[in-house]
Amino acid sequence: MTTIARNKKAFFDYEIEDSVEAGLVLLGAEIKAIRAKDVNITGSYIKPFADKSGRVELWWVGSHFGVAEGDQTRTKKLLLNRREIDHITGRQSAKGQTILPLELFINRGRAKLKIGLGTHKKPHDRREELRERAVQRDAERDWRERSKR
Repeated sequence: MTTIARNKKAFFDYEIEDSVEAGLVLLGAEIKAIRAKDVNITGSYIKPFADKSGRVELWWVGSHFGVAEGDQTRTKKLLLNRREIDHITGRQSAKGQTILPLELFINRGRAKLKIGLGTHKKPHDRREELRERAVQRDAERDWRERSKR
């Protein structure tokens, strides 16, 4: 499994509760851009749309692929089982959660997108998390300095 891109902002701004691996419907130029690691997934999101028969499908909106020809920000369909789609859309509507792209990777030659359900963190939660990280970093630094002596 080769990681191509991670959405670091999603992990900072949202409390991720559940994640699912989804396939993608891509064009040839888009898979070339993925293999060249010319992809930006920060700021993109997953949106459910109903097709003509009323079945809900998930689409990836706002991703940027560095392709020479065609549309660089084309919406891409996600490939999931019906059970997974129903589970994700049900939790999104019931709990008010957001569906976010977390990580783009290649697994056995196929491009996959790890999507997650998350709730938006409050500003005080983010500050508390930053404080905890700083304390952890200082403790690790002290531990390394003590072990060198």
